[in-house]
Amino acid sequence: MCSEFFRIPISAGGVPIFGFGVLLAIWLAVTAWAAWGAAREFGVSGSLRAHLPTMLLGAAVIAFLPRLFPDGVPVRGYGVMVVAGSAAGIALAVRRAVQNRIDPEEIFGLAIAMFIVGVAGARLFYLIEYWDDGIRQTSPATGGIDWSATLRAALRFTEGGLVVYGALIGALLAFAWYVRRRGLPMLAMADLIAPSMAIGLAFGRIGCLLNGCCYGGETDVPWAVTFPRENAPGRTSPPYGVQAHHGRMYGLRLSSDENGRPLVAAVDADSPAAAAGLAPGQVISTIRGKTVDSLQDVYDSLLTSFVQGHRVVLETADGQRHVIATVDPPPRSLPVHPTQIYSSVNAALLFWVLWSYYPLRRHDGAVIALTLTLYPVARFLLEIIRVDESAVFGTGLSISQNISIGMLVVAAGLWTWILRQPPGQLALPLPPGEPHRAAGSHAK
Repeated sequence: MCSEFFRIPISAGGVPIFGFGVLLAIWLAVTAWAAWGAAREFGVSGSLRAHLPTMLLGAAVIAFLPRLFPDGVPVRGYGVMVVAGSAAGIALAVRRAVQNRIDPEEIFGLAIAMFIVGVAGARLFYLIEYWDDGIRQTSPATGGIDWSATLRAALRFTEGGLVVYGALIGALLAFAWYVRRRGLPMLAMADLIAPSMAIGLAFGRIGCLLNGCCYGGETDVPWAVTFPRENAPGRTSPPYGVQAHHGRMYGLRLSSDENGRPLVAAVDADSPAAAAGLAPGQVISTIRGKTVDSLQDVYDSLLTSFVQGHRVVLETADGQRHVIATVDPPPRSLPVHPTQIYSSVNAALLFWVLWSYYPLRRHDGAVIALTLTLYPVARFLLEIIRVDESAVFGTGLSISQNISIGMLVVAAGLWTWILRQPPGQLALPLPPGEPHRAAGSHAK
């Protein structure tokens, strides 16, 4: 696990790199050169429309970075893998485009739109799902929301916190806008880029492993993984933090009874909790003299005791008093399923299936329909062993499982429509081993 590879200093030898420094000057020079080259072919107005937004956005980001990262700009493992996956996906899509005599510039333009909107959608989905669990920051002085700290937490997307389904929804919206604007065949283009999205996901899930997010439940399988206490200076790795918060370092498994009272569900053998005499079925009433009315109250009290190195004195509803000895924080988490690796392998296999099926398709839209069929099934099953998402909407299923079901419904509708079309009438025909010229004004 390597959440942070290194940090790029804000300045070197007294010369500013970020902010109003060397990098900004290089960025402006490179984008100005690109705009000048485009102006020779498309005119000044066309060049400005194409390059000015990118130039200004990049300049704003470079100038603003020192405010977000005064100690240097971190190069995160997660962000590196997302970029690597995007590059691999673009390269593969360009290869298919060249085979179909489509200008690679169309792929680059589409990729930029899908990347920007996809990342925004992925992050927005994450913010909505985890707003009360790590995003919303409270001011110690007022007790209200600290908007400055909340904004910083919301923008730390290179540390993880991108939801695949949010990225997919955002990317598909950007895709629909771009191909319609450019007059490209929508279903045929969706087929072309579907394998690229899968390979991008395969890289991205390795980024999840480096970051420690999207982890699985505890297990004793031989290939289980553990995560360090910190995945970056001052940052607790997610699996370790959740296990500490939930009392697992004491050997406790907790739940709630039918009345919502905190309940001991299980106690690990030879654990501090077992040594304290706790047993399954006991209802916890107080911890360190304070009444606990909910499972969250127990979690918070146990975490405080664990972090501060205090023993845990608790009473149960049957009047018994139990003292859990102080626990030295272990260097690593308890073993968990490496669901990030499972997900990466799944995405790589999905890529292979889609890439191999592309030359064999007989209907436009068949490859993207296959994507929308296979991925939700795999994701639904993977969610069973993941423990980082809670059930929502009273369904007993995670939000990703609910979306998977909805996506399968969409896939069924798409297949129904596709299979009613005459076979063999492809906008971008590509028989196995023999690239053909695509019909239409978009082909070159």
